[in-house]
Amino acid sequence: MSAIPDNYWKIISPLIATARGFLEKGESLSPFAFVGSFSSDMCIPVLLQSSSMEAKDRSALAIEAAAESLKADFIFILMEAWSLRKDKVSQMDAILDKYGSIGASPYAVDIVSMALETRHGVWMAEVPIKPKGISKKKRTIGIPEFRHYTEVEGRFVNLLPMKDGAATLH
Repeated sequence: MSAIPDNYWKIISPLIATARGFLEKGESLSPFAFVGSFSSDMCIPVLLQSSSMEAKDRSALAIEAAAESLKADFIFILMEAWSLRKDKVSQMDAILDKYGSIGASPYAVDIVSMALETRHGVWMAEVPIKPKGISKKKRTIGIPEFRHYTEVEGRFVNLLPMKDGAATLH
């Protein structure tokens, strides 16, 4: 399975459009996780804190608690981030050694990072943020191209509760 199933697209498409709208108005994106359940037809937004490792850990626990309370079917995370230019990815370790972070390097690219966790795996996309017209404040993003992963590790994945009798692929 490589394409995001339609029932998830119906949920995340408006969220992506809203994020694009904020950028096009000259605003920054606050990092959010949207925790949703198809059976209850509910979606809980969780504001992510990223000021420290402890704050990130607390955010992951908040997502997990929301997912448990909803018996969630998905978690969609959307945030501004930095990525390396594609021609510099192979040099990531040297760049981190020299500059301390991707954001501090001259090779950083502003992106919107998106991750959709489901019971069928995780879909991820990085969409470059580009200027909108001649404005110095207004920015925009294109259409995300998600890649499907069945095994992903990290603080903000594997946060869905186990469903009765259902196995996950991650």
